[in-house]
Amino acid sequence: MSLETHSILLNNEREMPMLGLGVYKATGNNEVENAICWAVEAGYRLIDTASVYKNEEGVGRGIKAASVKREELFVTTKVWNNAQRMNDVEGAFNRSLERLGLEYVDLYLIHWPVAGCYIGTWKALEKIYSSGRAKSIGVSNFSVQDLEKLNEQCGIVPAVNQIEFHPLFNHPELLSYCRAHRIAVQAYAPLARGAYLNEETIAQIAARRGKTPAQIGLRWSVQQGISVIPKSSKKERICSNAQIFDFSLTPEEMEALTALDRQQRTASIPEDLLGQYEILSK
Repeated sequence: MSLETHSILLNNEREMPMLGLGVYKATGNNEVENAICWAVEAGYRLIDTASVYKNEEGVGRGIKAASVKREELFVTTKVWNNAQRMNDVEGAFNRSLERLGLEYVDLYLIHWPVAGCYIGTWKALEKIYSSGRAKSIGVSNFSVQDLEKLNEQCGIVPAVNQIEFHPLFNHPELLSYCRAHRIAVQAYAPLARGAYLNEETIAQIAARRGKTPAQIGLRWSVQQGISVIPKSSKKERICSNAQIFDFSLTPEEMEALTALDRQQRTASIPEDLLGQYEILSK
């Protein structure tokens, strides 16, 4: 089984799957390896990790143990804040490749827009992209203002902006900006860490559709053309999260879910950025 036909065409003409496996905090004994193997069996082809997750080695083992060739997988990792401040982006990238046991990644992201650093970091990513060791480059947690600064000072438009996005936390202005500049939006924490699974509106739609609340929330995102990377290390949930391409929500259902927005962030901002980080534009 493969879900690879459900993909987004990035602005550098490469395909990115609409559904991926997030592995944040998956550091238990064989936890990430098992999750990747189950996900691949369920049709996932995108694996999202980061240097700060401390599990790139496990991701590499999971990729090697998976039932498909590496070329069939879309692997993402990210550069962390300390490497930006130390001007060690190239070194951080090389260490990530070594831990993953890969010759290239499909997507390399700036994890957070560190003030005074992220322009230089992006220029370093542009060099990595030119070398072919990252097939696409992008950003994470960037606001419209951050993206505009990149546009003014750099040569390559990010292929992806990965942000927290779910029915309780919408970004219409940011989404509009990204669409206008052909920057694909990818949702992390698309299940809001479970915060909306008991919402009455979602529960009613789920019951009517014979789906789970999680599937309804994920479908709401992908139906807007937003890639999702729900995190799970449980086989049943990994498989269930993939069952989102066999139905569509009505315009009325989509509007009802969008109306749940209350700017509820469920992921934390790193402590070293609390003093300077601006909350993403609505």
